[in-house]
Amino acid sequence: MPDKLNRRWRRAGFAGTALAGVIVGVFAIVRIASPASVVPTVEVRKGEFIGYLVLRGEVRAARSTTIAAPFEAGDLEIIKLAHNGAQVKKGEVVVQFDTTKLDQALAQNRSALKAAEAEAEQSRAQARMKEEQDTTDMMKARYDVEAAKLDASKEEILSKIDGQEAKLKLADAVQALTQKVTQLKSDKAGDAADLEGKQQKRDKALYEVKRTERNLAVLTLRAPSDGLVTLMMNWRAGGPFGGGAEFKEGDRAWSGAGIVELPDLSTLQFSARVDESDRGRVKLQDSAVIRVDALPDRQFNARVTRISPLASTDFSAGWPFPRNFRMELALEQPDSRLRPGMSANVRIAVERMANAILIPAEAAFLKSSRSVAYVQHGSSFEERPIEVARRSEGQLAVAKGLNPGEVVATRDPTESP
Repeated sequence: MPDKLNRRWRRAGFAGTALAGVIVGVFAIVRIASPASVVPTVEVRKGEFIGYLVLRGEVRAARSTTIAAPFEAGDLEIIKLAHNGAQVKKGEVVVQFDTTKLDQALAQNRSALKAAEAEAEQSRAQARMKEEQDTTDMMKARYDVEAAKLDASKEEILSKIDGQEAKLKLADAVQALTQKVTQLKSDKAGDAADLEGKQQKRDKALYEVKRTERNLAVLTLRAPSDGLVTLMMNWRAGGPFGGGAEFKEGDRAWSGAGIVELPDLSTLQFSARVDESDRGRVKLQDSAVIRVDALPDRQFNARVTRISPLASTDFSAGWPFPRNFRMELALEQPDSRLRPGMSANVRIAVERMANAILIPAEAAFLKSSRSVAYVQHGSSFEERPIEVARRSEGQLAVAKGLNPGEVVATRDPTESP
């Protein structure tokens, strides 16, 4: 009797276990087989897989003119500055520095020049007067010599005493004439040397005036051609790691600092920086699509035209500054609305696979450290492992696990909506 009872209990236990397994299986099937009508799906298709590299950059001009502070002028205060984005004509004032000190120096130098010119003119006048006096004295001395010669020629009709006296007077007259000639030459040489000194002083004063005028002229920076004002960065603003800010009125510019850039709008291109890990994926002439933040209504086709061969420090990326490669892309369509400095995203086609099996990225799910897809069968979904060959922006190329034409879920059907 007890053995029969135990056998009954054992059969009941096996039956219960089997029933529990069936119930669990049913619930599992129901969980995966949730109504297909509430799960979004997409058809697996066959086509060309394109791998994209997405970068952030800005529009720049390949050619531009930089207007910079003059060299050897020290720190200069900007008192007038054209607005960013302003259209300027050739010759218009773009940057004006403070000229107060140079204005004072120019006034002093001009005053010194006038004084030097007056001194030089006074020396000329004095030299002319002295020369006229010396010439008069020399002519009188020559007259005295001629008169003495005439008296000496009467020696035969004069007494010996008178004849000797006439000879002495002639000798004195000749000596006086010699002295006057020497005096004239000496005064001319002295006056010429004095005038030369005064002239040098005047020339030096004139040089200082012209030098100050040149220094004043370079403190007014004018547009060398028509263009669009693009203010450059004042790296002194915001501290050593502040990233700088655009120059503004009141800032002080150091010698040679670039303040304004006038880009050639006919040479606009896209510039970005590519990380070292992606540098090898990009090739010259790779096609790209650019979307400019300020022009959301259109996209621009472009091609890679240059990739720098050497890495450089990217000071725009924040501390610590990374090293990466500068890349430039030529825009294939012009647009008059484009301006230098506009931010944009670029999608570069860096990889292509023909006849690939394609699904959206949201159709693949990670389950137990493996990629799976949920394939639709009627009103239910089958969980199927897949092998992903390539990944790109919003798209996957599947190597194994799916066939073209199958329908897969883009939301996990095992989870409640």
